[in-house]
Amino acid sequence: MIRRLEHVAVSVSDLDRSIAFYRDVLGFTLARLIEPRDDGMLGGITGMPGARARIAHMKIGANLVELFEYVLPRGRPVGDRIQADLGCAHLGLASDDVRGDYRALRERGVRFVSEPIQFRQGVWVAYFQGPDGEMCELREDPEAL
Repeated sequence: MIRRLEHVAVSVSDLDRSIAFYRDVLGFTLARLIEPRDDGMLGGITGMPGARARIAHMKIGANLVELFEYVLPRGRPVGDRIQADLGCAHLGLASDDVRGDYRALRERGVRFVSEPIQFRQGVWVAYFQGPDGEMCELREDPEAL
């Protein structure tokens, strides 16, 4: 029986740049770095024979984001409309002060889609982009913290 969400994976073009962003800007810690292997295991798991990737496990609290930089095959950039495309729409991050985090992240050069918006009473959200344009959401919900 499924018990919980274990992790979310994001495909990135430059693993070192993405590690720096998730670690230095968002406050994740690097738990594990896995270099590409030629044993065929990843290709067998993903259904992409010959696939190889550098992988980083980034933790924040009890949560894990798995960053993949595919060496083979190389990925293509996502379009500007990632939020409406099929597949992963965004990575949601809990915040106890979206407006404060918004100001702090903007000062660090993070590109936001909009200013923080009160989605419903007491719940604030703001969407921003990671290094490869992956959509991320800051969400402040006093009932969920």
